[in-house]
Amino acid sequence: MGFVSVLGFAHQLISQRVQAGETVVDATLGNGVDALFLAKLVGSRGSVYGFDIQQQALDQTKMRLEKELPDVSSCVHMSLFSHALMETVVPQDRHGKVAAVTFNLGYLPGADPSTITKQESTIPALEAALRLLRKGGIVTIVLYSGHDGGSEEAAAVENWAQQLPLAAFQVLSYQFKNTSTHAPYLLALEKR
Repeated sequence: MGFVSVLGFAHQLISQRVQAGETVVDATLGNGVDALFLAKLVGSRGSVYGFDIQQQALDQTKMRLEKELPDVSSCVHMSLFSHALMETVVPQDRHGKVAAVTFNLGYLPGADPSTITKQESTIPALEAALRLLRKGGIVTIVLYSGHDGGSEEAAAVENWAQQLPLAAFQVLSYQFKNTSTHAPYLLALEKR
């Protein structure tokens, strides 16, 4: 049977904590996989706020949503902004009430591989995500270290996560140990 993939496990953790009608954030839209998953969870009464710095990501996400979930795609609000600016886009009345924030760090498959997420914007984005999160909410971070800059960003994110106070957050790591040293892995944070 095998263990579930890193992304599949992230989705399992999110689905255990998010209800229909809630607000969630896809901090790195990419190809729209997470945005679609989140939109299905929250439904037409909920809201998904998505961010990416590449128009191609917004276009691909929009096409995926329109194809696979046309009746719910209107609940997805996409912004051509860095994830570090999520607090300025998510409405003030939703601050402290967001159920989940998901990150897929690295670069957009099929696009310019030199356009990557970087610790300089990712760490402030993670800090913003924690401020937006409700009690019992979750942040998932899929880390890719096999590209230029990926190892440095992953190390910075891990260091940041290890510094979080246990009284306020639980931090989980999920990775396959007998694969490539650059295989993607997951950090998940739950707000207590």
